[in-house]
Amino acid sequence: MSTCVACQQPLLIELEPEEDEDVEMGGSSSGKGRAVGLETVPDDVHLNCGCHFHWQCLLEAYQITQCPNCGKEIASHSPNGCMQVLCDLDNEGGAQTNLDILPLLSEESYLKAYPEERKCRAFLEFCREGDVNAIVGMLQDEEEEEEEEEEDEEMGDGGHHGKRIGPDELLRYQDPIGDMHSGLHASVQAGSREVAWLLLLLASNLDLQQFPPQVFQEAEALGIMRGDLAGKIDIRTLKDVNGKSAEDIALEVGGVWSGWPGTGRLSA
Repeated sequence: MSTCVACQQPLLIELEPEEDEDVEMGGSSSGKGRAVGLETVPDDVHLNCGCHFHWQCLLEAYQITQCPNCGKEIASHSPNGCMQVLCDLDNEGGAQTNLDILPLLSEESYLKAYPEERKCRAFLEFCREGDVNAIVGMLQDEEEEEEEEEEDEEMGDGGHHGKRIGPDELLRYQDPIGDMHSGLHASVQAGSREVAWLLLLLASNLDLQQFPPQVFQEAEALGIMRGDLAGKIDIRTLKDVNGKSAEDIALEVGGVWSGWPGTGRLSA
């Protein structure tokens, strides 16, 4: 059996049977220290230069367009002229050939350089999934951390190092490797009106009279409400890399957004 060129371990990963469906591509282990009772599945990324890696080992060593082991160029151009990194992948999802993993590698490289944005991108994912409770929980956690940092500063403690992303920044975050979509873009594209109402309540100047009473009831139950928005960007004005606002996307998507465009709900 081939081994990973990075860690010299067999190209396998062990999963607990009940966790099979939750493990993402490649898993989070490099196949070391196998224990009794765990299920063994393949974890083999075979690059076009001939080198084999565990998925996680490749992420840890990845260099843009070059194999981190042999240094050979692994990028190529697709028929439409876009850059791609093709490989043969064999993992718990089965074997796939000529799979382009450049988007995943680029994302992980970016997040390695800017680890604080992992939370921001998780926030956008919750917006796409329509998970209001997770969004609120994340915002409340950020508020608590912000208060703790302020207390530390008053006491002379330096607190956290690195870029701080508070709840206001989280609400208005735009994904630099995801077409500059905001949470409002994501929720509209996914057809999640509940999340859209929440974001409009917390991060827009939309007249409160336009909100259904149920929105206020749910916000009160979750322990959140609109704060002072003076000097803060109205989330409705944010545009993606193509210059589209959330309302532009609503016009394209239609469906649940019928009747929204032109009312001011999605455009300031």
